[in-house]
Amino acid sequence: MSIWINSPRNPKVADYVESYWFIASPHSRPGCQYPKLNPHPNAHLILAPDDQPYYYERSARTIQGAGSHWLFPHSQTLTLDHTHAFQMVGIKFHIGATHALNMEPTQPVLDQVIGVDVPSLLHDAKVSVPALLASAARNREMCCDRLDSLLLSWLSQSHQDKHSLLVRKTLPLLPDTPVSQIGELLHCSQRTVERSFSRVTGLTLKQSQSIIKLEAMLEYLCQLESQDIDWVAIAQQFAFSDQSHLIRYLKKELGTTPGEYARRRDFTVDIYGDFDI
Repeated sequence: MSIWINSPRNPKVADYVESYWFIASPHSRPGCQYPKLNPHPNAHLILAPDDQPYYYERSARTIQGAGSHWLFPHSQTLTLDHTHAFQMVGIKFHIGATHALNMEPTQPVLDQVIGVDVPSLLHDAKVSVPALLASAARNREMCCDRLDSLLLSWLSQSHQDKHSLLVRKTLPLLPDTPVSQIGELLHCSQRTVERSFSRVTGLTLKQSQSIIKLEAMLEYLCQLESQDIDWVAIAQQFAFSDQSHLIRYLKKELGTTPGEYARRRDFTVDIYGDFDI
């Protein structure tokens, strides 16, 4: 198993891309064949071999294909298929960043996985996904520099409208600020903030805040052994009114109870560590 995550070095690229990541598994891991991916507000461009299958299941609906693809923001837990060896490089975009890009389908798009021809997307016929994957396996710094170079030309054609700029100001407030106070802090009406945020991300402020909170909680829980999880303390730490509130929240967001989660620990963050996918 090989895993890494790096931030872009180029400032222009970093305006749009939060991180690059790589994961490669030479064989299926017992008990980890069908990991779950929690809801996520970011879009990921996933680079993979043309013949490597992908599989995402949610609410009895399955999306499958092969090769490189977009994993757009998703509001429900997804079940993946890792029963065979796989490798992939991921490009994690900032929340709402794809709205400013000249791409099809027009953004925002939610709860969809769409195959992509990477050279066509980047307007560069010389782009080689196999070469990028080989570079990621050998030298992460070299791979990240190459990704910076490839993305810079494409991202330089982007256009951030007034809605994108407002969302950029909103995002740092989301984790710790009551949604109802965000408009006042940004010196504009709450309705203006809500409309711009939905237009850029496809999500409501409350949806995004809930997903961000969930991700932070899962990242914290993955550091604990199952027997060390104190759900009363977790409820207090993450500002739930009580343990019952936390139980309802997890059942809604993850489709599982706290007890089931602690017993199975079958989310990607548990299996692959504090990692994005």
